[in-house]
Amino acid sequence: MASAFNMLRASELIWPYFVNNYLKGQDPMPFDLLYWNSDSTRMAAANHSFYLRNCYLSNTLSQGKMELAGKTLSLKDIRIPIYNLATRADHIAPAKSVFVGSSLFGGPVEYVLSGSGHIAGVVNPPDKQKYQYWTNGAVKGAYEDWVAGAKETPGSWWPHWQRWIEAMDDERVPARVPGGGALNAIADAPGSYVLARV
Repeated sequence: MASAFNMLRASELIWPYFVNNYLKGQDPMPFDLLYWNSDSTRMAAANHSFYLRNCYLSNTLSQGKMELAGKTLSLKDIRIPIYNLATRADHIAPAKSVFVGSSLFGGPVEYVLSGSGHIAGVVNPPDKQKYQYWTNGAVKGAYEDWVAGAKETPGSWWPHWQRWIEAMDDERVPARVPGGGALNAIADAPGSYVLARV
């Protein structure tokens, strides 16, 4: 699946690495997001085929025709409030597609457009003060009109999400203590795997 998504932007996500790393023998620049991105999902071939066919090729999910275990799925049946984040330069879930998809749910949707792309626009921690995000109320009309009237806010979208979720329920619960019972903690966060050398 990672390869399929990289092919959507091969000029940025495949060819530079082939030329610089393979042909020129240069080491890639250290970049934390690319390390995270290389930890791709391991999906069985049947699942991968079903996913691509039903969510991209035939787009049955958006049409209310996707079937799983004999049940037909309809996004209109989802009536809980949804925070639907899109990123402006996303090649996997283009912002306009996420906007159109927001109108398919049966309940209220808060559509927010973040700066940057698929990974950086989502991960964007508030303390870095990078990028920006746009808001413009309800999802209706054309995407281009929504963007033209949207309010730009500098920084991460995460504080906006926190205010949105706390407006629905601001109850706090204590953090779970890792381990105990049958599942003991192996190591302190972030885990021992980050110390492994490849």
